[in-house]
Amino acid sequence: MKKSILFLLLLSLCLSCSSSKNSEEFINKVEGRYLFNANEVLEVYFKEQDLFIKWRGKKDIKPLKVSDNSFYMKEMNEKLIFATDPNVHIYLSEKTEHKGVKYHFKKMDINEKTPHEYFENKEYNKALEGYLKIKEQDSLNPIIREYKINGIGYSYIREKELEKAIEIFKINTELHSNSSNTFDSLAEAYLKNKDTANAIINFKKALSINSENESAKRNLKKITK
Repeated sequence: MKKSILFLLLLSLCLSCSSSKNSEEFINKVEGRYLFNANEVLEVYFKEQDLFIKWRGKKDIKPLKVSDNSFYMKEMNEKLIFATDPNVHIYLSEKTEHKGVKYHFKKMDINEKTPHEYFENKEYNKALEGYLKIKEQDSLNPIIREYKINGIGYSYIREKELEKAIEIFKINTELHSNSSNTFDSLAEAYLKNKDTANAIINFKKALSINSENESAKRNLKKITK
């Protein structure tokens, strides 16, 4: 409790020392989209010189201005600091919870998109390129984990969005080409879409990788008997 009160007092002191409005120069430099992670965006914009953020589906988040280039965002429980050298980016003020770990969010180019955004725009080839680039840079990135992408695919199936399900499963087979499960899931999506020919091809591919894949064996037997 004492620490919280002290933090609020310090924050109030900082606020009193900085202008409540942001300068035109600051706005022109920092307004834009920032990569929060390899597949997620934090968008910074201004209304009447006040800074707002759109993040994880929430828009019009108004962080508390601490100084001319730093803002406290309660939704993250973090202080965001804007830097312009050597390139415009945001970094998090160091705190106990992530002491020694530096978090930087780079400003994206005007036409730059995340793999997820390309996918939602039905630019599936560009989405695949984006996911493969993530894998090249960090093969252990949680965004490209097999089970995670498979989960997205099955959520599309539940929502009857079979085109999206097929396309995300296809991406998963490219990212995890030695996985029997990814081809089995793709085959299931084709089957749901009444594309028996492609379902058979992918069930057979799943079995060529793992002949003990019971789901693929059962489904292949069912549609070829």
